[in-house]
Amino acid sequence: MKIHLSSVFVDNQAEALRFYTEVLGFLKKHDVPMGEDSWLTVVSPAEPDGTELLLEPSGHPAVKPFREALVADGIPYTSFAVDDVHAEFARLQALGVRFTQEPVEMGPVTVAVFDDTCGNLIQIAHQA
Repeated sequence: MKIHLSSVFVDNQAEALRFYTEVLGFLKKHDVPMGEDSWLTVVSPAEPDGTELLLEPSGHPAVKPFREALVADGIPYTSFAVDDVHAEFARLQALGVRFTQEPVEMGPVTVAVFDDTCGNLIQIAHQA
C-alpha cells in the first residue's frame, strides 16, 4: 500500500494553483472541470508520477472552523519534504511567502512553517 493522493482545502482553486505552481514549484497534473470547481491536482517535479496533492475546494461547512482552529493554534495542515529547509526558507521568503515559524532544528529534523495564502499553514521539513 502507498499514498496516491492527499489534499489541502483551498479557498480559491485558481489562486491556489498559481501559488502551488509558480511559487512552490509544483506541476499541474490534472484539471478536470466538475461543475463550479475542478478535480485539480499538482505533483512534485521530482516525482511527476508520484503522490498527487488535490487542491480541494473548502466549501463544506466543517472546513472553515477546522482550518481556523489549526491556524489559530499554529498547527500546519500538512508537511512537505525539502532537501534544505534553510535554503527553501530563503527562496520562498524572497518570493514574498509569509512564514509563521522560521527554521527550527529539533534533533534530526529542521522545520519551518508558512502561510499558503489559501487558508492553510504548511510545514517544510528536512530530516538529517
